[in-house]
Amino acid sequence: MDFQAGILQDGSPMESLEKQLICPICLEMFSKPVVILPCQHNLCRKCANDVFQAANPYWQSRGSVISGGRFRCPSCRHEVLLDRHGVYGLQRNLLVENIIDIYKQEYSSRPLKKGKHPMCKEHEDERINIYCVTCEVPTCSMCKVFGAHKDCEVAPLQTIFQGQKTELNNCISMLVAGNDRIQTIISQLEDSCRSTEENSEAAKRELCARFDALSALLEEKKSELLQRITHEQGDKTSFVQSLISQYKEQLEKSSRLVETAIQAMEETGGAAFLMNAKQLIKTIVEASKGGRLEKIEHGYESMDAFSVSLDHLAEAIRALDFDLAEEDEEYFDGEEEEVEE
Repeated sequence: MDFQAGILQDGSPMESLEKQLICPICLEMFSKPVVILPCQHNLCRKCANDVFQAANPYWQSRGSVISGGRFRCPSCRHEVLLDRHGVYGLQRNLLVENIIDIYKQEYSSRPLKKGKHPMCKEHEDERINIYCVTCEVPTCSMCKVFGAHKDCEVAPLQTIFQGQKTELNNCISMLVAGNDRIQTIISQLEDSCRSTEENSEAAKRELCARFDALSALLEEKKSELLQRITHEQGDKTSFVQSLISQYKEQLEKSSRLVETAIQAMEETGGAAFLMNAKQLIKTIVEASKGGRLEKIEHGYESMDAFSVSLDHLAEAIRALDFDLAEEDEEYFDGEEEEVEE
């Protein structure tokens, strides 16, 4: 049965005891036999032997005589001198072993999370149980002892697991908030499209009411101006519809990314989660920074530029065109003066 560190999450007094039963090399509960160093710190015999072998690569037997060696305690850096028996000459800590037996009997009935634990690619028999802070990758204790990460800073896997899971949760919240903003923009664009169509129809009705009162000459001019309004309407609505399509596409991509992130949040294995969390977080941050699409200007849907005055003489009808804003003011001012005269 695997008694990994972190099995207790209820804050009981046994949790403090569990922390004292963690090997500083493999970051897991001591495995028997447990050896006690001269500095009174404890190590798994296997871990102690790994550290000893790494510090004394040429330590070997010559016939029946085995030379001694030395290594430093991973907890306090105290130098440990060994005789010809090597690690097997260290005293076993039977008290710690008995405590571990009691601990395992007490909590053996607790259900453990199932699932295949990722194994180290460099050391196939070693599980990924620590996190290299320097290289930002999960690794195993053997890589820290004498592998590629021996000079790196490491941290317990559970600590980094909780940190990056919190970070990913914040990213999901950021994406959801961004999706709400996109949905708001889409709604505004749809309203703008409807307003453009309504205003266009209103301009058409006004124009038709004025032209119907005139002669056939006005009918010809009416068709020309209606065509221009329709063309402007088509240009505006086509542009707005294209923006709506782009925002919907961005919303769909962002929603898929949210689903992927939520699925990753459901991952309970720390190492399995961290295998993809870094890239997923990076993808979310990049997606949140990019994708700023074009927006329409205020009053884009207005069709006021197509308003005309039909109180003209018949000779001016052939030259009739849509009035600009300033020209409309000047015209209406002059017309009022003529009416008063």
